[in-house]
Amino acid sequence: MSWRPLRIGLSARIYHPQAGATGLQSKSLHYLEQSVAHWAMSRDVMVLMIPAVSGDGLVNRSSIRLSDYPQYLDGLILQGGADINPQSYGEEPLHPDWAGDMVRDAYEMELLHEFMEAGKAVLGICRGAQLINVALGGTLYQDIATQIETATTHLHANYDRHSHAVEWSSDAGLAKLYPGVSSGQVVSIHHQAIKSLGRGLQVEARSEDGVIEAVRLQGKPYVLGLQWHPEFHPPGSADLLDSAPLLEEFLNAARGRRW
Repeated sequence: MSWRPLRIGLSARIYHPQAGATGLQSKSLHYLEQSVAHWAMSRDVMVLMIPAVSGDGLVNRSSIRLSDYPQYLDGLILQGGADINPQSYGEEPLHPDWAGDMVRDAYEMELLHEFMEAGKAVLGICRGAQLINVALGGTLYQDIATQIETATTHLHANYDRHSHAVEWSSDAGLAKLYPGVSSGQVVSIHHQAIKSLGRGLQVEARSEDGVIEAVRLQGKPYVLGLQWHPEFHPPGSADLLDSAPLLEEFLNAARGRRW
């Protein structure tokens, strides 16, 4: 068999048309933050963004199925972005700003289930970790600062220059990736967090204030959710957790190798 690079699907962020807008702002836009694509592409990987299909599109829903993508792709990355709509886990938004994106929720949940059903590897980053949890029946804190009294800062105006420590136990999967190490500093850009765990998930890491920072699906397929942003960790950084072992584990799972 001839060699080929891995093909990794990347879920899309969605910009919805604005009332009264003209030009591009009057259209549905699907986009990505290039860092996450470039992080995956630092290995022999082709990244393909998977577009959502919504009611205002020209493609009839019956003409394309998200279930077709796992047949041609080796794995899926669910990228960060808008909040999860609380209605996706049976609650109402406690603040208008926390209503999130129900359209994106439905699209990414379908993507997740299709890739899991096909036995393909999935990595969720920030919102992606929360999406995995909700899709498997879990819930979220709608706002860490107002719902967790003991919480430290998880979202800061410094954006990707803000970090905090995470910790894991000796029996966690992360312990195998980082031998002899039980903690690390990670880039944190989130105000929501996992509350109750979804079916089959186990906690992989927590921040020092107890907030869940990583979850892993027990057994197969490979599903890992990271609340932090490994794509914002510069290679060789002395201050931040090395993200290379996380990427290698995900890509090995996408190749069908043991993780």
